[in-house]
Amino acid sequence: MKKLALWLHSWGPAGAFMLALLDSAGIPIPGGVVALIVASAAANPAAGWLTAAVAVVGSAIGSMVLFEIARKGGQMYLERHAATPRAQKFRHWFQQYGLVTVFVPALIPFPMPLKVFVLSAGATGVRPLPFLGVMLAARIPNYFAMAWLGMRLGDGALPWIKAHTLEFSLAGVALIGALLLLLNRLDRSSTMTA
Repeated sequence: MKKLALWLHSWGPAGAFMLALLDSAGIPIPGGVVALIVASAAANPAAGWLTAAVAVVGSAIGSMVLFEIARKGGQMYLERHAATPRAQKFRHWFQQYGLVTVFVPALIPFPMPLKVFVLSAGATGVRPLPFLGVMLAARIPNYFAMAWLGMRLGDGALPWIKAHTLEFSLAGVALIGALLLLLNRLDRSSTMTA
């Protein structure tokens, strides 16, 4: 996979598009997209924003492909095998709060388990437009921040990101907790007013 990432890096922004598409469609390339955006922005700051933008588009297309695959096959599987009350609870919970578990890993710049949540979103019947909106809301700041870091820090950007992995992890966990708490409160207040 490293050879593929290096080869796609030589393509510039088009390589970022392809790598983001492949990675988001289910072909695991841990950290490859972020590394490519940062390296491209560091090597050619004039193309940094373009690289981030095409990576967002590639990631959105790839995520939708994986989501639709899960949507078609996953719903049939769930209907056949997930009739238990526990499975129904999970399905209800994921339809109500599961996009938080998609948003945070898509926002954090280091590899977190995103594909399982994309598959779960498709399989549990999350609607495509809200799913796509969440992916874009996470990928746009992620990829544009990585391009900005590459343009500002140059070759020091990737070591800086690696040095702050713990902080990113803790921020991700805190963000998931805060978003779930907020959604739970909003759900309670709408139930009380109804």
